[in-house]
Amino acid sequence: MRIQVLGVGFDNMTLDQAAAEGVRLMNTEGVHYAVTPNPEIVEICREDPEAAAAVNGADLVLADGIGVIYGAKILGTPLKGRVTGISFAQALMERMAGSDKSLFLLGAKPGVAEKAAENLRRQYPGLNIAGTHDGYFQEDGPVAEAIRASGADVVFVCLGAPKQEKWMRQNGAASGAQLLVGLGGCLDVFSGEVERAPEVFQRLGLEWFHRLVTNPSRIGRMMKLPLFLVHVIQEKWA
Repeated sequence: MRIQVLGVGFDNMTLDQAAAEGVRLMNTEGVHYAVTPNPEIVEICREDPEAAAAVNGADLVLADGIGVIYGAKILGTPLKGRVTGISFAQALMERMAGSDKSLFLLGAKPGVAEKAAENLRRQYPGLNIAGTHDGYFQEDGPVAEAIRASGADVVFVCLGAPKQEKWMRQNGAASGAQLLVGLGGCLDVFSGEVERAPEVFQRLGLEWFHRLVTNPSRIGRMMKLPLFLVHVIQEKWA
């Protein structure tokens, strides 16, 4: 049973449990997709019914964002812990390396996915990356067909929210993959274009603060975090 936080149902899992479920899904017939909502995405879902349907329709919904953890606790339904999208992706790749499963990287600016693929092959020896495609496309069909032609089992979809969640819901079956995972800007990190927050920030759940300091233009997006907490408190006392 999922834990509800402002209309989004989260699977109550640790990282190891989430990775095990991801492996199960990629080995299960049919198409499945996973999402990793943070407070910003939860707020988007409050305003966009199509986004909410895409997020809640996922086979796996993981809490990426310390605000979601605080929100669930305030509401009296605590989650086991935060499972960031990038940590989930890394756990999946560790398990895929050396196996017969292959990965497709979709998203980011032209050239970024290819650079990410090079880095990931070095980081995870034996990882089979079947193909890449940038996120600057106008038509979904040719992209889904390219994924199908590659024979990829897993697709990291990095188109930003809520575009990636809607894309997976609408095009997952056409891609022929067993598991698609929405991962926002992860390809920028995997490629080295963007540096991930230092480990101390990760442990404290302050990656959002590091991103704000290094990229102040994100202030508008970051304002959704206090708004999210206001809405949680309102729901608590409703």
